Amino acid sequence: MDELSGGVVDKLDPESAAFINASGLAKASPMGMGLYRIEPVGKVGSVRTATVQLEVRPKDRLGLSRLLFLLSYAGEQGFRDQSVDAVEHPDLWSALAESLAQLADKALSRGVLQGYLTMDESLRTVKGRIRISDQISRRPGMMVPLEVSYDEFTEDIAENRILRAALERMGQVPGVRPDVLSRLRQLKGKLDAVTRLQSGAPLPPWRASRMNLRYHPVLRLSEVILRNASAEAGVGKQQSASFVVDMGKVFEEFVGAALRSAMSAHPGETRLQYGALLNEAVRDSDRITVRPDAVHFLGGRPVVVYDTKYKAASDAGASLSADHYQLLAYCTALRVPTAWLVYAGSGEMKLRRILNTDIDIVEYPLDLSRPPAEILASVADLAEQSWGEVVRQAVAGGPPSD
Repeated sequence: MDELSGGVVDKLDPESAAFINASGLAKASPMGMGLYRIEPVGKVGSVRTATVQLEVRPKDRLGLSRLLFLLSYAGEQGFRDQSVDAVEHPDLWSALAESLAQLADKALSRGVLQGYLTMDESLRTVKGRIRISDQISRRPGMMVPLEVSYDEFTEDIAENRILRAALERMGQVPGVRPDVLSRLRQLKGKLDAVTRLQSGAPLPPWRASRMNLRYHPVLRLSEVILRNASAEAGVGKQQSASFVVDMGKVFEEFVGAALRSAMSAHPGETRLQYGALLNEAVRDSDRITVRPDAVHFLGGRPVVVYDTKYKAASDAGASLSADHYQLLAYCTALRVPTAWLVYAGSGEMKLRRILNTDIDIVEYPLDLSRPPAEILASVADLAEQSWGEVVRQAVAGGPPSD
């Protein structure tokens, strides 16, 4: 179903209905006689068990490649001008599994990547350097064993741990085609010497470099899978998998990261999720704060504010009036004359002057169905236009601060 649809009525067993509700992807409400009303709740993705699969797709029929681009852009590793390579397929799980298999095969075609890993051990001989403070605190007055640190050239590095974990997780998804499942297992077999990541543990950090360049595409996809997908299989468990994404949060994080990058070409700095006081208050309990998605500062003062809305005014459940009330509050609290409302959708940019104020609110559409390079170009245009407005206001009221 589409994320903006009204839902469907279908037969479900109680276990599958409970799994759908627990996943957070949709709400399954019993109607009697084994029928359930299944309604989207603002998330997109897919949940699958051995007996049922439910997919909630993004509005405007965004493909997997576009979804992965948005997810990956604002991630810890981040990337700028390209999308994660992905196989487009009507079934999200088939697309994810096939994409991961293809990218992993390409990354490992020249062998498993090796790198230096710092090891801390207790040895009877000197290797690397002695950790003097640890030696004194742990073994005062003793000459051996020695607390040493040394660099080991090994396959057991963060890049391979992340890749192995992603291959394992996708290998547990029910209903993956046998040939793709076999490829995933063969690829994981190449990483058997790599330490297995513990379930729920944070992903180990890695740094993009020329040495691990061939791993970049598969690592981006692997991190998306590990952060957004879960899978369970084993004795006594119903085999199940879920990939659930909050598109409102994804859109907010993407625009924030892309806008901050684009605004770096201009003086000042862009702060994300900036908290500002809305009212005068003596006690902390009486304080009301607002938190715009992005604020650009010049000379230590805010000069323009941005807010993102994944739902456009024409979408079901959207409220144009509420969005403008919110932006009016931001401008008032920050003493900023112009706010930019960035929403996901097509259309023309529109300026609205708020009555009895000097505040302008500009509606700026960002069409996510376009290629990644064009989406980023639109964000760059947003940065240029909003900065031009800052300059215009400064000229009208005097020179801006540096």
